[in-house]
Amino acid sequence: MVQKSALKLFDDKKIRTLWDDEHEKWYFSIVDVIEVLTDSPRARKYWNALKTKLLSEGSELSQKMGQLKMPSADGKMYLTDVADAEQLFRLIQSIPSPKAEPFKLWLAKIARERLDELQDPEMTFDRAMKQYLQLGYSESWINQRLKSIEVRKELTDEWKQRGMKEGVQFATLTDIITETWAEKSTKEFKQYKGLRKENLRDNMTNTELILNMLAEASTKDISQAIQPKTYDESKNVAFKGGNVAKVAREELEANTGKKVVSPLNAKAIREQKLKNLE
Repeated sequence: MVQKSALKLFDDKKIRTLWDDEHEKWYFSIVDVIEVLTDSPRARKYWNALKTKLLSEGSELSQKMGQLKMPSADGKMYLTDVADAEQLFRLIQSIPSPKAEPFKLWLAKIARERLDELQDPEMTFDRAMKQYLQLGYSESWINQRLKSIEVRKELTDEWKQRGMKEGVQFATLTDIITETWAEKSTKEFKQYKGLRKENLRDNMTNTELILNMLAEASTKDISQAIQPKTYDESKNVAFKGGNVAKVAREELEANTGKKVVSPLNAKAIREQKLKNLE
């Protein structure tokens, strides 16, 4: 199974998804869907109770659903209960929610859009641009963010070619890069910005995004040049790539007298821009 992870938006809320190339279908995080439909702060507990209820009623639906690794709030990959679109349509019938019908239409739309994107890959970026605009991001920031996705993909492809494994190894290498250039681990960086489940990159300033891209692009270029053969060698490459961006950060800070790594998150950045317009 060749899987491609993505985030989809429903009512401005994120739902983790995986695309299965072999079977040409989406898999959705059930907990994320339940959180959207019920607005419950304890969606995982809701899902556990619903599974028990379905089993007591003799339904085999929950037993047929599987688990796939998806990114969590800490950036690491964990096994997550998932369902395809057909299973979700059936599951939604057991969840009383005024959002049920709009969500069904959304599911159908997601399936149709993926088929369109397979014919025209540029549509993937067009849709991402629209989603970020809906969330209130500026076009200049969105352009940087989309470029950062491309850079990240090139780096992870390089890691896979060197035999690195998704999950813990990817997360550790990413942490080395981040901590080297920003002098904060990914977790510390998120805490500094007051984030919990939110994506760190979606809450970076333009300058932070640029330096993060420089660090990841440098790591990829150095890896291609050195061709590390072990995990430890790849960790050393990650440090070298992060150091390229660290030097650039320190040079910028020396010339501006301002710290680059900021406690601002996406919400604060948007509020600041609105104030500047008043």
